Amino acid sequence: MKVHEILKQEYIIPRMQATNKEDAINELINLFKNDKRVLDYEEICNCIQCREKIMSTGVGKGFAIPHGKTNATSEILGAFGIARTPIDYKSLDGEPVQLIFLLVGKDNMVSEHIKLLSRISRMMNEDSFREKLLQSETSEQILKVFKEEEDKLIDL
Repeated sequence: MKVHEILKQEYIIPRMQATNKEDAINELINLFKNDKRVLDYEEICNCIQCREKIMSTGVGKGFAIPHGKTNATSEILGAFGIARTPIDYKSLDGEPVQLIFLLVGKDNMVSEHIKLLSRISRMMNEDSFREKLLQSETSEQILKVFKEEEDKLIDL
């Protein structure tokens, strides 16, 4: 499973409105409010918030990957947003966040969930990739950047 296969244009926010961590996460989760794949919207919200309380998903280099696993969805969901004004995310490196990838996995798809988290992290470690994302203005451009970067990766 590839990142660009779960990330669709309608689940990309090129200019997030959120100015803090909680609002940023909720802005991305809200994209799935009327999604037919969502079996229990409140449970998805709870799953992501509970995971965030364990430890910040702000992993560094201006990137965060809020995530969780639940059976409140029929398949793995992904959403991405860019905060044009950096957000204090309580990141592991202490730096603010601009790039946020939300991943909602299924309880019975642990392997796929872990592979996607790893793939996203590897991509985000590339300075040029992060820069291309920040330069993108539309969801179409952002999705293209993800696909091009992912095509360079060797499968895990």
